[in-house]
Amino acid sequence: MTTTVTNRGTAPSYLTEGRVDFPGGFVWGAATASYQIEGAVKEDGRGLSIWDTFSGTPGKVVGGDTGEVACDHYHRYAEDVELMRELGLHAYRFSVAWPRIQAEGAGPVNPAGLDFYDRLVDTLLAGGIAPYVTLYHWDLPQALEDRGGWTARETAYRFAEYAAAVHARLGDRVRSWTTLNEPWVSAFLGYGNGVHAPGRTDPGEAMRAAHHLLLAHGLGAQALRAAGAEEIMLVINSSPVVTPAQVTDPYAAASEADAAAVERIHALLTRQFLDPALRGAYPEEVLAVAERHAGLGHIHDGDLALINQRIDLVGINYYNPCVVEAGPGRPADAAWPGSEDVRFCPTDVPATAMGWPIVPTGLSRLLLRLSADYPEVGLFVTENGAAFDDVVTDGRVHDAERVAYYDGHLRAVHAAIEAGADVRGYLAWSLLDNFEWAEGYRRRFGLVYVDYATQARILKDSALWYADAIRRNGLAD
Repeated sequence: MTTTVTNRGTAPSYLTEGRVDFPGGFVWGAATASYQIEGAVKEDGRGLSIWDTFSGTPGKVVGGDTGEVACDHYHRYAEDVELMRELGLHAYRFSVAWPRIQAEGAGPVNPAGLDFYDRLVDTLLAGGIAPYVTLYHWDLPQALEDRGGWTARETAYRFAEYAAAVHARLGDRVRSWTTLNEPWVSAFLGYGNGVHAPGRTDPGEAMRAAHHLLLAHGLGAQALRAAGAEEIMLVINSSPVVTPAQVTDPYAAASEADAAAVERIHALLTRQFLDPALRGAYPEEVLAVAERHAGLGHIHDGDLALINQRIDLVGINYYNPCVVEAGPGRPADAAWPGSEDVRFCPTDVPATAMGWPIVPTGLSRLLLRLSADYPEVGLFVTENGAAFDDVVTDGRVHDAERVAYYDGHLRAVHAAIEAGADVRGYLAWSLLDNFEWAEGYRRRFGLVYVDYATQARILKDSALWYADAIRRNGLAD
């Protein structure tokens, strides 16, 4: 049954109880990323990536972990696809490792690298699973970083060439193509505060990187469309930006100063990417920040027209809300150029092992705002999931917290759809426990437990629960 509330322009403050049914054609799946699972970093002509370099630098990753072996998916992909088939996944979102295709980030393609993804796509299709290809999930060829990385315009043009090369091999069987995954993270964690590869710490470089990532998206989307790509997506990490009171009460009033802080951070996190991609213009707040830190010389005439290519979907990676309030006199956070006079606030709600607050209604709120602000494009939840401290007991992983997390967030997706959001599908993060970037292997997000010493896979209780939700196309009472 459903509690009825009046929708006052924000997400419903309830979650549907009991059985819920998703619309026909709703896509259920799971997602991974190349450097996090593949391993085989020195095989078959693969070149060095910025994450090889970064994780190989002492002190950058917890425990000194690297993706050198990871989940050994490069050799075990058939086994992993069989697990997907058992779970009943409709779709599998994976990323292509650019250094496997072009070791130097440019020039002739590496046939052996393309052969791997060829085999993966064919195996997925044989199992009735649609391949969703992401072309860039953070593993930039180190050779391009040595020439400036995302602070250099050249990288955007090399990306378009790479996108065309991958489509030329896989485009006859792959319908859905994502250009970039989370450009905010690439730019501001990679070049702003340095906690991700390549580890630079310059706000001006972060602003330039953000623009060149968008240029790469536009040029890549243009190349894909010209080659006949059927569905093109840009994936962003987005959060509802809220005040502390709004974490638990979506209708809580905000002071004028707090509301201004909320909208400025929303512009820096979400509108910085979606306004150029979908509207062909930067928000004035973003231009002011860029001019202050980097000047505007990196934004060339015609760039915004190139960025503003027709796309079919915006992918949303949601994990938690962004909680802020006015903080007069506070300096900008290193990852947030332009966040002066804003305080990023802790929350007093349950959290995951990552310390991320668990707020399912935040996903409803986000989907409804994006659907209202950008009605011209469909939405797709491309990542959503949680890390908990999983333990194997008698060959099982009883991850009740993760089951509750998925149940709550899927109910939030359903509530948003019922309230009018155009949401086409949901991909759990992640299929497998994996290399969790700067956190190494200590955080487990998977539906499938991976014993890294033996590479054994164990379906967690959450995987079995998710398989049941897929079969039902909904959630049980």
